[in-house]
Formats: sequence, structure tokens, C-alpha cells
Amino acid sequence: MYEILSSYRNEIAYTIITVIVLLIIQFILRKAAHRVGQRGEIHITRTRLMFQYINILILLIAAFLLSLAWGVGLAELSLVFSSVFAVLGVALFAIWSILSNITSGIILFFSFPYKIGDKIRIHDKDLPIEAIIEDIKAFHLHLRTLEGELITYPNNLILQKAVTLVEKGDQIDEGKEAL
Repeated sequence: MYEILSSYRNEIAYTIITVIVLLIIQFILRKAAHRVGQRGEIHITRTRLMFQYINILILLIAAFLLSLAWGVGLAELSLVFSSVFAVLGVALFAIWSILSNITSGIILFFSFPYKIGDKIRIHDKDLPIEAIIEDIKAFHLHLRTLEGELITYPNNLILQKAVTLVEKGDQIDEGKEAL
């Protein structure tokens, strides 16, 4: 056991340092997202969605750095990552609308002026909608019309249409203390 630890001492030290630094960066990014969420009075479920995106980003960075630390060459690593990204690129191109909705969901997190509980009007010439925002998800908004109908409206369309605030709703503070 001692021989293994002594022969891989540098790799183990680099791994420990990398994990600690990435955990600190993850903590800072999560705190920043939480602060943005509180300052913008963004519902905690949307903030938790940003936490998931941060976790995925940190995981990808950790996989890259730890692969380098344990002796995977840069050429091999770039080959693996380029192959994975090529396959993902083709797959995501085939389902580009999902990718655009996820991207729109991130944009909505930081810049959407309306909150859960607000009554909005979406100015669409084909289907004008007046509804209350029930939830804001990664791919779509849940809107409840005055007739009680539930509409799922894609995030990428909400960024493309004119939206008017009809009535400010009551904010739900559930989970405000959660991080």
C-alpha cells in the first residue's frame, strides 16, 4: 500500500488540490447564483436549476483536469473530447429546439422580469395568451389561463414574443432559506 501511495504521490496530491479548488469554485458559483436569485426575487426552484447547471460544468472540468493529472495525454484527451462533442453536436443539432429552450431557460433565469404568480399577456398574432405564471422550468413556462387551462409555453418563444405584465402576483417564498 505504501509503495502505491509513494509511486502516485504527485497524482494523488494534484487530485486532492483539484477537488478542493473545484469545490471552492462550485461553492462560490452556487452562492453567486443564490445571491442573483434573491436579489431578483427569483423562485428557489429556478435557482436550484442553475445549481444543476453549475454542478454539470464543475463535473466536466473535473473530468478534464483529473484525466490530465493521471497521465492521459493531451492528444488522447482532445481526441476523446472532440469525438464526444462531435456526437453530441450531431445529436443536439437533430434536437436543436431542446437546446434552444435550455439556453433560453438560462437567459430567463438572469433577465426575465416576470415572476411566478404574475399575470402576463403574450402578444402573439396567432394565439394571444393572458395567463398567470405557475412555474418556470428549464424548457418551458407553465401558464394558467383565466379559464383554468394549463399551457406549457416554450422558453425560446417567450423570448421572441412581446410580453406585457397585466397584474403583479404574490410571491411565494417557499424554500427561501435553502441553498
